[in-house]
Amino acid sequence: MQIYGLNKTTLLDFPEHVAATVFTGGCNFCCPFCHNRDLVLGTKGLPALAEEEVLAFLKKRKGILTGLCITGGEPTLQADLAVFIRKVREMGYLVKLDTNGYRPKVLRALLEEGILDYVAMDIKNAKERYAVAAGKEELDVGRIAESVEILKKSRIPYEFRTTVVRELHRKEDFAAIGEWLAGARAYFLQAYQDNENVIAGGFGAYDKAEMEAFAQVVRQHVARVELRGV
Repeated sequence: MQIYGLNKTTLLDFPEHVAATVFTGGCNFCCPFCHNRDLVLGTKGLPALAEEEVLAFLKKRKGILTGLCITGGEPTLQADLAVFIRKVREMGYLVKLDTNGYRPKVLRALLEEGILDYVAMDIKNAKERYAVAAGKEELDVGRIAESVEILKKSRIPYEFRTTVVRELHRKEDFAAIGEWLAGARAYFLQAYQDNENVIAGGFGAYDKAEMEAFAQVVRQHVARVELRGV
C-alpha cells in the first residue's frame, strides 16, 4: 500500500465510530476543487508511511479506536488494497472505504468478499456534467453508474456525497442527481471550503439556504439527505 498520510483520530470520518484515517497516493480523477493536490498530482517527494508502521499504530490503539477509514487519492488503485484491509480486519477493526467509484470491479470484489463495513462514494455531478467536475476529459460515466447500483444493492451501510461548488453545480444538477440516486440509503451535500492545497483556485461555496434548497430537490427521490460543513 502506498500510504502518504495518517490521521490518528477522527470522530467525523466513520459514522458512529472513533477511527483513524489513512491516505493513499494517486488518483484517476483530477477534480479541480480537490483538497489533496499532492496526493493527486504526484507523490514524488512526499514522505511515505510503511504499512507495517500503520499496522503497529493500530495494534497499539486497539480498544480506543474501532475503525479505519481508507481514503486518498483513490484507494481502489492500490493493487494490494484487499490484502491490507484483511490485515486490518484481522486486528478487529471495522473498515470504511472512500472511493470515486471509477473502478466498480474492485468495489464489487471487496463487497463480495465481505471485508468492507461502510462505503462513502463521491458523486461529482450530474451525469452530463461529470467530466468537468472530475477534471477528466474522457470519462466513462457508465462505470460510475455501475458502482452506484452496486452500492444500492449492497447490504452494508453506505453513503453518496457531493462537494458542492458554486462554479460547477446548479439546481438542475441536483434534480438530475436525485433521479439518478433514487432509493439510495443516504446522500450528503458537502459545502466546498477553499484552502491552499486545492488543485485549482477561484472556486466559491453556496450559503446554507442555497444548499438546503438543493437538498430539498434531492429529497424527492432519496429519503435521507443532509448537509455537511455549513
